[in-house]
Amino acid sequence: MKKFMDKDFLLTTDTAKKLYHEHAEHMPIIDYHCHLQPKEIYEDKKFRNLAEVWLGAGDRYGDHYKWRSLRARGYEEDSISGPDDDYKKYMQFVESMPYFVGNPLYHWSHLEMKRYFGIEDIINEKNAKKIWDAANKKLETLTAREMMYKFKVDTVCTTDDPVDSLEWHKKMNADPTLKVHVRPAFRPDKAINVELSWFADWVNQLAGVVGYPIQELKDLEKALAERIDFFHEMGSRLSDHALDVVHYAPCSYEEANKVFKKGMNHEAISTLEEDWYKGYVLVFLGKQYHKHGWVQQYHIGALRNNSKSMLKKIGPDTGFDAIEDQNYMAKLSALLGALDETDELPKTILYCLNPRDNYALTVLSGCFQKEGVKGRVQVGTAWWFLDQQDGMRQNLETLMQVGLVAQSVGMLTDSRSFLAYPRHEYYRRLLCQMLGNLVESGQYPVEELDRLGKIVEDVCYNNAKEFFGF
Repeated sequence: MKKFMDKDFLLTTDTAKKLYHEHAEHMPIIDYHCHLQPKEIYEDKKFRNLAEVWLGAGDRYGDHYKWRSLRARGYEEDSISGPDDDYKKYMQFVESMPYFVGNPLYHWSHLEMKRYFGIEDIINEKNAKKIWDAANKKLETLTAREMMYKFKVDTVCTTDDPVDSLEWHKKMNADPTLKVHVRPAFRPDKAINVELSWFADWVNQLAGVVGYPIQELKDLEKALAERIDFFHEMGSRLSDHALDVVHYAPCSYEEANKVFKKGMNHEAISTLEEDWYKGYVLVFLGKQYHKHGWVQQYHIGALRNNSKSMLKKIGPDTGFDAIEDQNYMAKLSALLGALDETDELPKTILYCLNPRDNYALTVLSGCFQKEGVKGRVQVGTAWWFLDQQDGMRQNLETLMQVGLVAQSVGMLTDSRSFLAYPRHEYYRRLLCQMLGNLVESGQYPVEELDRLGKIVEDVCYNNAKEFFGF
């Protein structure tokens, strides 16, 4: 029987072990999409105890994966995401750990204890007090920055609204003691979701930031272009879009402007009008990104805020989203094609939340490559609910079969937690296991093992550094 999570965890062949330990294990990390709070990085946050850093601060901000699993166990919401006692929250999580069998949380949680705190004990009630005391002792010096340094994090890209002042990024840019590059990522969802009730309020907020009224779509375009310029000056080199469902239909400026005005007046908007407006704005933004040499990311396929009762009780983005199943490939193709037609398609990463879309997205990305650019359009790593062994394997296998896994920009955390960096290790071990299997089964020559080691290093770090221009 193999020892639980030993140094060769997930690695079953000699080739996989060689690829991981000699090539993947020590590569730096570029975490190009996450939801860490810039303020906490700048202030080098010191966490009060293990419960806060592991589960959340009690302000409905924390690790959704863990929260969802605890909800399935039937605990009260205030003892999951809310203001309940820290030790009570911790004990609920520890007592639940054996019931996470087969869930990536079981592996992630043990990796977090091993890599951050040097704790090798199995997480259960028997070891709970020992783990609590040992981890809290470490947290006296293990601050937010130290957590990133421990994993050789080179670059972190946060997720930032166009109206954000980026004050914490300014402070970090001027801080010579910070050993991690922290860059903002432009997230203009609120400029695009014209059908939502708060659209007009957000546009007016943007108007306050840029210093002039936004009454026409051309005013919004001007304001967004100015904010992209500002983000670029602050070190941003990428955007991020939660498209959920892709909307696109060709239209004139006049047609898109009419929809913009409907949104500002809280009038009903049809699906076709959504296609017009959202497609128009996405094409405009894509051209701006291309001008600045940015990478755009499209995260596709989330079905959000499914529990209306919990939305009312604790608000959005608290772990009640699911997987959308609408068809969108034709509209996505037309959107990318509209940018490609004028040679203004920026580097693009496509993510799907529905696993059925892996092949379709990967094949579609191959239609929009460009001379002199490696993997201009590519499929990103397994995202969100797919960020587990089966999802990662399927994502990597698809890239191998109908794309080029060797050009992939690799893993990201997409996390709100400073304890999420072992997820890069999880991904790297699976990558090395899969590539090792090809050698062991005679599908890739052992004579090319050195080259394969270089490919592993590229996927872990080098490709992202080149692709984003960091």
